Amino acid sequence: MSELIYEKSVAGRQALVMPRMGVAQKKLSDMVPSEYLRKEPPSLPEVSELDAVRHFVNLSKLNHSIDTGFYPLGSCTMKYNPKVNDAMAALEGFRELHPYQPDDQIQGALELLWTLQQAIANVVGLPAVTLQPAAGAHGEMLGLMLIKAYFKSKGETGRTKIIVPDTAHGTNPATAAMAGFQVVEIASNQRGTVDVQALKKALGPDVAGIMLTNPNTLGLFEEEIVEVQRLVHEAGGLLYYDGANLNAIMGIVRPGDMGFDVCHLNLHKTFSTPHGGGGPGGCAVACREKFLPFLPKPVVSKQGDRFVLDWDRPETVGKIKGFYGNFGILVRALTYILAFGREGLCQVSRDAVLSANYLKEKLKVAYTLPHTQPCMHEFVLSGNKQKERGVSTNHVAKRMLDFGVHSPTVYFPLVVPEAMMIEPTETESKQTLDRFVEIMMQIDKETKENPELVLSAPHNTPVAKLDEALAARKPNLRWQPN
Repeated sequence: MSELIYEKSVAGRQALVMPRMGVAQKKLSDMVPSEYLRKEPPSLPEVSELDAVRHFVNLSKLNHSIDTGFYPLGSCTMKYNPKVNDAMAALEGFRELHPYQPDDQIQGALELLWTLQQAIANVVGLPAVTLQPAAGAHGEMLGLMLIKAYFKSKGETGRTKIIVPDTAHGTNPATAAMAGFQVVEIASNQRGTVDVQALKKALGPDVAGIMLTNPNTLGLFEEEIVEVQRLVHEAGGLLYYDGANLNAIMGIVRPGDMGFDVCHLNLHKTFSTPHGGGGPGGCAVACREKFLPFLPKPVVSKQGDRFVLDWDRPETVGKIKGFYGNFGILVRALTYILAFGREGLCQVSRDAVLSANYLKEKLKVAYTLPHTQPCMHEFVLSGNKQKERGVSTNHVAKRMLDFGVHSPTVYFPLVVPEAMMIEPTETESKQTLDRFVEIMMQIDKETKENPELVLSAPHNTPVAKLDEALAARKPNLRWQPN
């Protein structure tokens, strides 16, 4: 062994013994040239199975997760992921598929994808669906590629602008710019929704469309959506729906019925597939039938009793992902949809909206509520009163960690100073919500009576307050011995 020391390593200890294969074995030196062979064994820890399990379980306890505590992260919907979803994705017939298997050997998988496409089409009210994008921003990119391809097919190459409200998700303007469009931002009105007069001024023959999420990032329903879609369509533009907030309206109103032409869905935000930790995302893009020729190839289609990957797409925007989507995530999404059914998905949205309005009414006593109309699945508070006492929203968020609660999204959307975007989701109990209210009220009280306690938080987390600038620019991601 080298001089590298592992604190849990004991020489000669091991976790498993590989069985002998019962066949004649050649010496390694007979198969590999001697100059490529190690002179010393690798510097690996020598531990038992129990040592290894305890080590990694203890590491997992250092992370906050939806399995261990409340996660009111606005706009990201860190809802509970039912374990049956994982069980279905782990079925041998799905788990051991190979991406190069021919269509006739993967009929079950193709039927699952086709069924999920039909389910999503019904939920959003748009007939054509692809599941190929890897995640939400990837789906946004595809949606704008479809819009660009559609206008190109009509010879309308002068439509070079995309309108984006100031309450849009941060990825919207970035995606529009990456797709080659010029971004035109319009301000929201006093109610936090699209300013129709500002929209009228922005529309013209050079506008390809508008990107909206409804409800918007403030958690408010765009009450004038019918007028918005009329104005955009009469100007020859299209409506793009960012489906990040679809879990507020499932089964109640559909983007297609609101007049949207293309939309993407973050499957982790609506259909409970795992989110965060750098793991795979999942996304569906739905659109009107006129965009069908441009969908990325291959398209999952049904031909008689068979399901096929259709590669014969002469007008396609191309292939946007290796193989076809993140299949395990798609299995989880369909499991969730089938488990709830039409009425269940509708109830999911009702419960999410009820939870958010309950918290909003409880917390507006201590924190500033910039928009007083009923919210949808999330709402935005301002910590400006606490800021006047010398305690910023960032400090409030850090203090929440001491109570085992993940912070909400902070400082976004930018239109609200000292913003806290709170989304309780439909899966949390009233007891959990009441406990969160108690925590927020206690922190507000501390900002008055003992602000230093909040300013120096967190106090009981595995890692104390970090230098955030240093952590962002020079993250320490590697274990090194003392």
